[in-house]
Amino acid sequence: MKPFVRVMKALSDPSRVKIMKLLQRRQLCVCELTAGLGLAQPTVSKHLKILEEAGLVTSTKEGLWVNYRLADGESSPYAAALIGNLRHWLNDDPEIMRLYERLPHLNRETLCGK
Repeated sequence: MKPFVRVMKALSDPSRVKIMKLLQRRQLCVCELTAGLGLAQPTVSKHLKILEEAGLVTSTKEGLWVNYRLADGESSPYAAALIGNLRHWLNDDPEIMRLYERLPHLNRETLCGK
């Protein structure tokens, strides 16, 4: 039951749901997520850690960047089910629609200055 509860708790926070919705569109680094959500970097990093521990998000290091993307769901059938269903949920939510509008302007080179 613990893996199920971990996934459900991870998605119980609106900011983490927004992160998941953004990552459905493309992989992002912390600075892009920070700018898109209007949250502090430590807050975004904490949310990403919770999502990663639940098997919902994975990260890879690429030079200076740590890229976050949706997990493939292999680590947990609960994560896989929710990742799949979340693709169809909340797409017409006004907050999510505003995030999607900001997404093309989230550029790590500009935001992070590297």
